[in-house]
Amino acid sequence: MREVFVIKILTHICCGPCCVAFAGGLAQGGFTPVLLWHNPNIHPFTEYRDRKNGAIEVAAKNNLQLIIPDDENYGLCPFLDAVWGDIDDRCGKCYYMRLEYAAKYAAAHGFDAFSTTLLASPYQDFDAVCRIGAEVGAAVGIDFIVNDSRAQYRAGVVTAHGEGIYIQKYCGCIFSEEERYTK
Repeated sequence: MREVFVIKILTHICCGPCCVAFAGGLAQGGFTPVLLWHNPNIHPFTEYRDRKNGAIEVAAKNNLQLIIPDDENYGLCPFLDAVWGDIDDRCGKCYYMRLEYAAKYAAAHGFDAFSTTLLASPYQDFDAVCRIGAEVGAAVGIDFIVNDSRAQYRAGVVTAHGEGIYIQKYCGCIFSEEERYTK
């Protein structure tokens, strides 16, 4: 008889299209992620709400568990507090804020590892996400799983579009919103 090992992976979800791409990559590896919504960086509130609803839709359509913690709120003020002292490194601080939360949640709730759908986006700093994920994972005592799903990103967007899932037009924070509309 062959032993079967199940690895419980908590996956921070940033948005619907990235989740579609990321979950497909994990499924090819034989893993089913449990999703965690925590994105205090997203601005304005309507964008936060639309992305959260997109995450709920992706989870439902793909039969994935989605955790929205009781303490999860629209978090513009905590995000700004975290990045205000060093606007130039806002992305690194934002990654850290979300990945540390996910690592602590995963460790506290019996997961074997954690990851993030940020690894599916060609618009994110892949190396920084990997470095910060490994760093916070080591600090908390839980493995960070790297699932490079950038090659599946466009297909994820097409699938999300076809299923009517919200597709954002910028990274999410107030600064990326400004960059999008000033270009």
